[in-house]
Formats: sequence, structure tokens, C-alpha cells
Amino acid sequence: MSDQVRVRFAPSPTGYLHVGGARTALFNWLYARHTGGVFVLRIEDTDKARNTDAAMQAIFDGMKWLGLDWDEGPEKGGAHGPYFQSQREDVYLRYFETLKAAGHLYEDGGAWRFKFSRKKIIMDDLVCGRVEVDMSNAETHPDMTIRRPDGGWIFHFVNVVDDIEMRITHVIRGDDHLSNTPKHLQLFEALGVQPPRYGHIPLILNPDGSKMSKRDTGSAVGWYEENGFVADAVVNFLCLLGWNPKTEQEVMPVAEIVRIFDVANINRKAAVFDLAKCEWMNQQYIIKMPVEQLAPLVEPILAKAGISTTRETLIPVLGLVRERLKRLTDATAWVDYFFVEQVVFDPEAVEKAMRKPGAMDRLRALDIAYQLLPAWNAADLEATLKATATAAGVKVGEFVHPARVAATGRAVGASLYHTLEVLGRDRVLARFARAMTEFAG
Repeated sequence: MSDQVRVRFAPSPTGYLHVGGARTALFNWLYARHTGGVFVLRIEDTDKARNTDAAMQAIFDGMKWLGLDWDEGPEKGGAHGPYFQSQREDVYLRYFETLKAAGHLYEDGGAWRFKFSRKKIIMDDLVCGRVEVDMSNAETHPDMTIRRPDGGWIFHFVNVVDDIEMRITHVIRGDDHLSNTPKHLQLFEALGVQPPRYGHIPLILNPDGSKMSKRDTGSAVGWYEENGFVADAVVNFLCLLGWNPKTEQEVMPVAEIVRIFDVANINRKAAVFDLAKCEWMNQQYIIKMPVEQLAPLVEPILAKAGISTTRETLIPVLGLVRERLKRLTDATAWVDYFFVEQVVFDPEAVEKAMRKPGAMDRLRALDIAYQLLPAWNAADLEATLKATATAAGVKVGEFVHPARVAATGRAVGASLYHTLEVLGRDRVLARFARAMTEFAG
């Protein structure tokens, strides 16, 4: 085995990239980046009946979106390719003949089976620790088929052959594969090759303890991109599903996660998936992200909703509303009134703020005061509104609520004074005038 760490992610292109698979890829990627090693992407596409090009593309797209760049594999090449199992038939035949010549195989009804040594297998797992499996009983551990009667290869055989050929030093995979490892170790032994170190990571469970399935919300990586999540936030969330950073800090830049990642800190206990926690983490990333970086993520979402804007006008708006965004897709509801000619008034907000006795008189007084302002900034807008309320002998809220509804069409939003500043004098006064006309009397 190589001195350099070489890990791999080996998905089958039979469906979308599941968060469980993405987390496996992430842990391998983190270990490679932490150790200065190599991350290999290998496509296990021997199941021709179930493989699809769409599923293959979903794997590539999902990993690229998450930032899990691979060093060797499809689209990259490498010294140990090809990286599609469907293109490695000659390699498998060579290893098959080697095992056959050494007497490790026998034919059984057209299939070929590998003869297990009837002994106890001891595994020193990176996550699970010492695991012993007694394979002496052929009833409980029958010899393993490695080639079907139709010539097709079984996963266990090609998986081991590829790990040998691609010089894999560490195999980090889900603990649903733990029971396969004794079989794989026997294949390595029969081929006279030192096996890689294995680490089996815990499954991801729903809050009710059930195994996360493809039907569960948030099970597909593509869902996060479509629903307004920041890729780095999802990476941060996934890495904490089963890994303990040994710190109280949960929100960490990917570079910091790479720096401190240690396989020894992967938990043995199953991880519990919590979408609300992922949303919270996503919000933290949005809040901390520079608006110049946030704007290009939000622009296509707004465009899809029919909201036309420019980078120059969007940036100050995002500066106002980003703390209210749990997802990037929430931006549509929070910024639309900045980019329309006429706001749509929320009926409930109108009833509470505009139909109140004296509301239009107060809005008119504020309108006059605002027309006289020499400068249009949040500080002066706030001071003027408060002075006008004091002169009228009422609470500040009696002016704030009708002003907000007149300017935005709704009862809640970002800081009123900063909102009015960003909207600009002309638009605010025009909206005040429209509201006074529409709700007069």
C-alpha cells in the first residue's frame, strides 16, 4: 500500500445522490484533504438494468455543488483508470484467473464461488474498533458468489479488485457494509495483498429513529440546491452528522473543518437528521456572507420569480433583509416590494394600520415632514418620524405602522427607516400619495 492516503467514493448511478452517500463522499474528501492525500471517484456501473445517465449526472452535479472535487475519476482521468467498472472487464478477468489458478474458486451451477477459509476474522475498524467475525460455519457464512452464470460480476469481487488496482489505503463507508468486510478481507488475503484500513460510519436516521429513505424530505442533495440552501452550509451540516469536532463551535468554514477533521472522532452511534437544524445553519451562513457574495446566489431565484433587478440595486436590499432569510428562496418574499412600481397591499395589514381612525391624517403629516427633509437617510428619517409623532401627541407606532404598509404593502419587514432610505425619496413619497388616495375616508 502507498504511504500517501488514497480514499475513494464509489457510488452506483441508479438514483439521485442521497445525503447518506454525500456524507460518505464528504468524509472521504475531508480525510484526503486533511492528510494531503488523493480522493478518487469511481463509478460502480455494472448493474446495466438500473444504471441511468441522469443518475450519473446527478452524482457529478451534486458533488460539484458541494465542492467535493475529486483528484482522479470521470472527467479528470488518472493513472489507475478507467474509473467506470463497466470499462474494466479485462482487469476483472485477470484477477478471476489468478484466483481460479490458485484454487480459490469453484463452479456451482454456472456461477463461480470463492472458497472462504473457515476461521475467525479480526477487524481493527477505524470507527468501530475491534470486531470479530467467526466464519468457520459454512451454514451461516456460505461461500461467496463472485461471478453470475451470465458472466456478470458480483459487487464484493470487483470492489476489492478496484481497491487494489487504484491503490486505496483507507475505505470509509457506511456501517451497512460492516458485514461485508470479512468477505473482502478474505479476498485480499487470497490475492496476497495487504488490505486497506476500514472505517464504517454510522447510518443517518430520522428523528423518530427510522432509517432515512428516498421518500424523506431532504434525502436528495439536489433538493438543497433547488430549495435555497448554501452549499457550504450543507457541507457543515453533513459533517456533523456522525463526526464530533471536539469543540462547542458548530458553524465552521470548510477550510477549518478540513484542518481539524479526524476519523478517530467519528461517532459510533447513528446520526439523527434534523432539517430544522440544517435550516438554522443555512441562515447563519447567509447572515455572515458578504452581500457581494450573496447577490449572485439570489439573482437567479428572483429572476425565476419574475423579479427584475440589477446587482447594484440588489446589494443594499440584501443588506437589509438577509438576517430574515432561512433559505435563499425566502428572498423572493422579502425583497419583491423593492422592485415593483406598485406594491400589493396585504388586506390584514391595511385593516390594522390604514383603517384605524386618524391613520391617514398621520401619514399625511409624515408625508409633509418627509418632503421637507434636506437629506434622505435612515437617521434623519427616524428622527423626523419621532418628532412628528411627538408633535401629534401619539406613540411612535401610530406613525410607523401606516408608513410601513404604505411603503411596502405589509405589516412586517426590515428596519423601516433603512427600508425607506433604500427605496428612495421619490418612490416613498409616491407610495405615500397612493396610499392616502386609496385609503382616504
